[in-house]
Amino acid sequence: MQKIPILAVVVPSYREEAVLPETHRRLSALYDRLIAAGQIAPSSYILYVNDGSTDATWPIICELHRSTPYACGLNLAGNVGHQQALLAGLQAVQQRCDMAVSIDADLQDDVEAIPRMIECYNEGYDIVYGVRRERKTDTFFKRNTALAFYRLMKWMGVKSVYNHADYRLMSSRALQFLCTFRERNLYLRGLVPLVGYRTTCVYYNREKRFAGESKYPFRKMLNFAIDGITSFSVKPVRMIFWIGCIFVLIALVVTLWTLHSYFLHNVVPGWSSLMISLWLVGGVVLISLGIVGEYIGKIYIEVKDRPRYNVESLLMRDESVMKQSE
Repeated sequence: MQKIPILAVVVPSYREEAVLPETHRRLSALYDRLIAAGQIAPSSYILYVNDGSTDATWPIICELHRSTPYACGLNLAGNVGHQQALLAGLQAVQQRCDMAVSIDADLQDDVEAIPRMIECYNEGYDIVYGVRRERKTDTFFKRNTALAFYRLMKWMGVKSVYNHADYRLMSSRALQFLCTFRERNLYLRGLVPLVGYRTTCVYYNREKRFAGESKYPFRKMLNFAIDGITSFSVKPVRMIFWIGCIFVLIALVVTLWTLHSYFLHNVVPGWSSLMISLWLVGGVVLISLGIVGEYIGKIYIEVKDRPRYNVESLLMRDESVMKQSE
């Protein structure tokens, strides 16, 4: 008889007092249906992570825990940011569930996509990404800057899923491997694809925020984008080196042109030496910065101390398949 999996839904929450009761009502109704259908175990639960909120978010979580069957809470001592709060919740549930879904509290992500994620899990997928079909609810500026960001990340060589935020299902073994990453500047959308295993996508329509206001203004989105780029790529450093090479090539052309003008006596005194030194020294400085940057980039990669690989299984001649996901 196949074991019914335990589902944990992790909901990072920061000043979400206006929306939490409705969020829990919808998730609880979904749990009731899934348990009745035998898709998840009755011991499944919802973990609300309070990210140092200054409003009534934590008292509401405590009340939900006291009065409802599924609510659990994790209270962080201070505000550490969405990504850190989400990881704290995932680390808390990794040994206490068979699969975990991360979702924001604002109800923009469709909770009805969770049953389809569970179906994919039952088909053998360890990671199921919740992907938006479109961005009609976004402003023109946000829609186009997001598109530019994903294209930039792809050019930088970062694995990411277009139109996917942090709405995803992960199996227990995928979670446990994710938790072995040690960096402090988190960009989970880039880290999760590094886990490997079988992945697929579930598509849904994103709604407008149910209540309250967005906790991601332009400043935070910009910082998030910078963290995403600098946490996964040394290409910006290498660009300095290649720009320096271009400057040196320009310096050679300018040198020939300047010497030609000098011997034709078509210049004012001092102009030739100034032009040659300006371009040549600028190019040499940028190349030097690029070379130093390459070594700093190597240090940057080493100090992250990420696991080098994830062994899904090991097949030996005299043994059965050995799982290595823990």
